[in-house]
Amino acid sequence: MMKKINDIIGDAKTIGIAGHVRPDGDCMGSCMSLYNYLKKNRPDLDVRVFLEFVDKKFNIIENTDQIITTGYDGTKFDLFISLDTASLDRLGLNLPFYENAKRTACIDHHASNDGYADYNYILPKASSASEVLYDLLDEDLIDKSIAEPMYMGIAHDSGVFRFQSTTPKTMRIAANMIEKGVNVNMILEETFFRKTYNQMMVTAKIQSEAVLALDGKCIYGYCTSVMMEEYGVTTKDLDAVVASIRNVDGVEVAMFLYQLSEDSYKVSLRSKNYVDVSKIAVENGGGGHVRAAGAEIHGELNDIINKLLNRIKQDI
Repeated sequence: MMKKINDIIGDAKTIGIAGHVRPDGDCMGSCMSLYNYLKKNRPDLDVRVFLEFVDKKFNIIENTDQIITTGYDGTKFDLFISLDTASLDRLGLNLPFYENAKRTACIDHHASNDGYADYNYILPKASSASEVLYDLLDEDLIDKSIAEPMYMGIAHDSGVFRFQSTTPKTMRIAANMIEKGVNVNMILEETFFRKTYNQMMVTAKIQSEAVLALDGKCIYGYCTSVMMEEYGVTTKDLDAVVASIRNVDGVEVAMFLYQLSEDSYKVSLRSKNYVDVSKIAVENGGGGHVRAAGAEIHGELNDIINKLLNRIKQDI
């Protein structure tokens, strides 16, 4: 039986909120939507929100200046809520908040989430954690400050309503948020479509060197630390690259790798119709969704690529 947010809170007076490392639009959107909802409607609570990093493009969302990025400070919350976080290790610097909280809750949409909290509300078929969160809030109490991050989260994780996870329910929630006053053009232009010149140039470089494999059914690209330095970008500038190579005609699986350290790479996997990339990611210590997943893999770049191509070949 689904519990609404007030039932999950119960007698808790102090609440911590956090999302996954390298927070994307849905992580940011769900965390800020819940934070703004509780700040507006539950002034009796001490609520704090924690994320490891805040991309400046998200500053148009109200109260992002309240996000704490310094990690664990010794606070033991009555309730700690994780959003859009498939596994505990993905909490990064904020994991100790979870470990020391009196009670925990998890609101998520990753199929690989095994339900690690005391209370779990996980809908793997939902477009986003923001869509899952909507079920737990009272719509009559949602204002523009809550609706904007929720709409942003849904839009980001649904590929602006293009991915298979987009359902009639997804569209109804988005429409409801627009009725709350969301400036759709501003949210999408500023947080999803707008790119810096350096981002454009490094994406063009990666696209120009992308490789078709497995009889054209797989495409992959990569970005090394040397390339990032050359183009003046960081790993935080590369989130949209996999989407930029995904739409090549005939491709079922797109793979993008970027370097994290000398022998470590972040791998993003996307599929169109029938390959379950979440299984491949889980096998490599990661997780995600049927059509979008990822993992951090240690090893040499070419070895990782060949290993993953051999695995993808089994499902194509």
